[in-house]
Amino acid sequence: MVNTNKKDVWKLISIVVIILYAVFLIYPLFQLLKESVVIDGVFTLKNFVEFFSKNYYLETIFNSFEVSICATIITLIIGVPLAYFYQMYEIKGKTFLQVIIILCSMSAPFIGAYSWILLLGRSGIITVLIEKLTGFQMPTIYGFGGILLVLSLQLFPLVFLYVSGALKNIDNSLLEASENMGCSGVKRFFKVIIPLCMPTILAATLLVFMRAFADFGTPLLLGEGYRTFPVVIYDAYFGEVGNNHSFGAAISVIAILVTAVIFFLQRWVNSKFQFTMNALHPIERKQIKGWKSWLMNIYCWGVVMLAFAPQIYVMYTSFQNTSGKIFVEGYSLMSYKKAFDTMGKAIENTFIIGGIALALVIVLAILISYLVVRRNNFLNRVIDTLSMVPYIIPGSVVGIALVLGFNKKPIVLAGTAIIMVIALIIRRIPYTIRSSVAVLQQIPMSIEEAAISLGSTKLEAFFKITVPMMANGILSGAILSWITIITELSTAIILYNLKTITLTLAIYVNVSRGNYGVAAALATILTATTIISLVVFMKVSKTKEITF
Repeated sequence: MVNTNKKDVWKLISIVVIILYAVFLIYPLFQLLKESVVIDGVFTLKNFVEFFSKNYYLETIFNSFEVSICATIITLIIGVPLAYFYQMYEIKGKTFLQVIIILCSMSAPFIGAYSWILLLGRSGIITVLIEKLTGFQMPTIYGFGGILLVLSLQLFPLVFLYVSGALKNIDNSLLEASENMGCSGVKRFFKVIIPLCMPTILAATLLVFMRAFADFGTPLLLGEGYRTFPVVIYDAYFGEVGNNHSFGAAISVIAILVTAVIFFLQRWVNSKFQFTMNALHPIERKQIKGWKSWLMNIYCWGVVMLAFAPQIYVMYTSFQNTSGKIFVEGYSLMSYKKAFDTMGKAIENTFIIGGIALALVIVLAILISYLVVRRNNFLNRVIDTLSMVPYIIPGSVVGIALVLGFNKKPIVLAGTAIIMVIALIIRRIPYTIRSSVAVLQQIPMSIEEAAISLGSTKLEAFFKITVPMMANGILSGAILSWITIITELSTAIILYNLKTITLTLAIYVNVSRGNYGVAAALATILTATTIISLVVFMKVSKTKEITF
């Protein structure tokens, strides 16, 4: 009798989760599709014809592909060797190095763009200094080159974290066997290490490409004449094109199709490299001395500090005095005072809206991971598929879909904090679900069965026995979800108003208005929040290393 009731409980949970996805994901996306093909009650493909008939719009897709592909290639070139050196050899200050690497990745991309403008912009400190000393005029930071620089230095940490996780799963006996057969050094790297890490490298490639393709803030600040797809989506819907919602919806549908094709292509390629690894004898870092040690440390620390240097400079400028829009001599906390006076609500909203979203993400991810792993049926496979849909949809498209879905009766949520929470859950829950599923798959069902045989119900066995064993996986996904929640821009910029403005949006608003001191102070607060989040995670999980 207990088992029957318990089955009913989990079946009820499956139905509730399906309803939530139907209401808050499928319905808004359907409204988006409807808006794109129905004008004045008549079905038409006019918007799609207009898009594909104008070179301007086609060029934006080409630009997005160009910058995303180039950024992905550069991140692989930087990130894979960095992960290899980090996991295989003793690097000086490796724990601190990893924290900085994560900080490079977890700050909002447009903050990186803003930072580089302060350094290499037309009036940037490095630009002005080099011109004074040598008379040489630095190449412009604006356009393709600047976007590529920022995205590459922003996203290579993702490759590092993924590949580091894969390297930890390689059994040391494989490397010893290859060395006994005369395969070592660079040859072993390409012949053994890369093939063993290929599934993870492909997963990292997809994530980097998707992040670069969907990035909104960097091209907006640095693009100038170089327009990318996400910016055009925003402009078409909210910009000076005449607020043509129908055309904006059509471009959003095209974005979904493009990213879906890329996603399924990557899944197909990845299926050719599927295998599992379990390291009975994990790789032990080797001590290396002499010039090789110097080169490795210079490479690792050089790349990481180059990526982190702009953030350091932003922190520095947050303490400089300002006169209007210009930094002047002297130091004070004036920018922080202005930040709290004018944008205190944004800081408060970040923690309230983000905290609520994170709590719901964790609860839903735990339930969904159980349904996917322990109760594998058609309904739960549908849930698993739906959970990955937001992974391939640009944030601006999610925002537009939610506005279309909930700006009129029966459910009016547009302009409220609730729609911000919903958007953050939809966008960030895939991270926690994936990490929770990965950990749950490694926990034998026999543990729950033993608890049930001792008198626990299935529900009690799962929450009292299995969930605590999943803690590290849940925490890993939760920390990634949290940091991406507090740095979210592309969705929030479409959904926010003055009452629901968040820290990231406040930084963007102040950068766009030229209030660089306040923007720097807010960016420093965001960086400090990220650092504290990472430290708390590492203390709670009792881990010295973070991998995905």
